Amino acid sequence: QVRVVESGGGLVQPGGSLTLSCAASGFTFSRYAMSWHRQALGKERELVAQITASSTTNYAGSVKSRFTISRDNAKNTVYLQMNSLKPEDTAVYYCKTKINWSDYWGQGTQVTVSS
Repeated sequence: QVRVVESGGGLVQPGGSLTLSCAASGFTFSRYAMSWHRQALGKERELVAQITASSTTNYAGSVKSRFTISRDNAKNTVYLQMNSLKPEDTAVYYCKTKINWSDYWGQGTQVTVSS
């Protein structure tokens, strides 16, 4: 079955960096777009970045130039490199793929930016 599992979250100081990973299984990874979303406490879930099967990328305005999404099709993994982190980046980060009109989400990984 389709499965996506995030890892790499944690506590980081403002201005620091963190890289999230999302390991996928149960489908032909290279054929599908992948995306990262986040949900802060009391707020709606929002799209952070997405990468198509051909590696075209798109970012939310709030993270553009600070975050980089990438994929390694040999490892069935998508990454989110986060630099210059701000307290407002604190959220649970989720990985998602969409296959045949169905969304598949991971369980999320907590990122906390605080001094």
